Amino acid sequence: MSQQSKEPTLVRGLGLTQATAINMIDMVGIGPFVTIPFIIGAMNGPQCILAWILGALLAFMDGFVWSELGAAMPMAGGSYQFLRKIYGERKWGSLMSFLYIWQTIIQAPLVIASGAIGFAMYMQYVIPLSGIEQKMVSGALIILLFVLLNRNIISVGKLSVFLWVGVIGTMGWLIFGGLTHFDATLAFTYPENAFDFSALFFLGLGNASIKTVYSYLGYYNVCHLGGEIKDPQRNIPRSIFLSIGGIALLYLLMQICILGVIPWQEAKNSEFIVSTYFETIYGKTAAIVATILILWIAIASLFAVMLGYSRVPYAAAVDGNFFSIFARVHPVKRIPHISLLILASIAFVFSLLFKLKEVITAIIVMRILVQFVGQAAGVIYLRYKKDRIYLPFKMWAFPLPAVLGIIIWLFIFFSSGWEYILGALCIILAGIFVFLIRANNLRQWPFESKSSQ
Repeated sequence: MSQQSKEPTLVRGLGLTQATAINMIDMVGIGPFVTIPFIIGAMNGPQCILAWILGALLAFMDGFVWSELGAAMPMAGGSYQFLRKIYGERKWGSLMSFLYIWQTIIQAPLVIASGAIGFAMYMQYVIPLSGIEQKMVSGALIILLFVLLNRNIISVGKLSVFLWVGVIGTMGWLIFGGLTHFDATLAFTYPENAFDFSALFFLGLGNASIKTVYSYLGYYNVCHLGGEIKDPQRNIPRSIFLSIGGIALLYLLMQICILGVIPWQEAKNSEFIVSTYFETIYGKTAAIVATILILWIAIASLFAVMLGYSRVPYAAAVDGNFFSIFARVHPVKRIPHISLLILASIAFVFSLLFKLKEVITAIIVMRILVQFVGQAAGVIYLRYKKDRIYLPFKMWAFPLPAVLGIIIWLFIFFSSGWEYILGALCIILAGIFVFLIRANNLRQWPFESKSSQ
């Protein structure tokens, strides 16, 4: 038996229920509870519901891309594997996959840190915290998540379902409270020129959509865990569309219910919009209980986020395209424990350094060109490659979902503001520079000798 065969590997221990639960608790984190005021403010009225609809449309269109790729390549690493194999493992695919890992090392800890910072912000409704105390809370939460995730994948799957029950229960209470105290004159009274479809309208829609997309992200988490999913050709697409459909319905009902209870002029300036919502309906005590449940949701989401992202640098390291230490698998728990530890450590530092508003837009914009547009274009390219791979799942009405996804992603990208666009381009250029230096040192593409080709 070779040394490689003796190395511990990942276990396919997650079924459809666990995969869907992991996706959904990733999607419903602290995001919607902290971004609702921003979304209402960007659109300046109840017409902000359009941003939630646009975000859902994008999630469905992009979900077809992830489903096709995830079913065809059910391996740990998600986008890293997809980009590498679509564009050629020894050519452009090596660059695209490296850029994705390069961005992931920055944006994945930022995603985790943003959720931890939002958690500390909402905790202030229950327990007043100073600035330093908020940082202590966010850092402690990341440590707790690392401890919870440092166990075998079957135990993680069971824990994810337990957390998912709390998420669905809280959202159900929120929607029930809104429907039983709904005021249509609040929800559907629009300001003058709310639908004038001017350049300013579309700029507001683009800015609001960045926040709704941030709240929808996570429908693809199952693809990061592709090497640990049972019957992945069937369960990966199913879990993606089940999670998108369920969360889109919950988000639309949640936004309408909040608008039907709190005037939008007040809601757009609220620091604890959902806590204020419950306090308006049921009083202070119920609002505190609801806030505690929101904190539960934040923990559940970050649990899923850290779980999925820890598999990305692991997958690259296994292929020899990233630092080898990330490829280590715990001999007993059979998880990439070093990758998990390093990711948690970086997120811990970020949670102490940044503020929430500084990271949400950056998280979205820096990923659009390489990951989301790159994959959508790649799916179209994949269909026409001579060396096509077997596709167990094929998107409906090909290539319409991929094309629509590209258009919406680019609309959001160019609506984000020049500072974010330039920042994203600078990160890409820096990644290309590092890739070329590394490739030259290793004599890999595009510097490989003719004898090695």
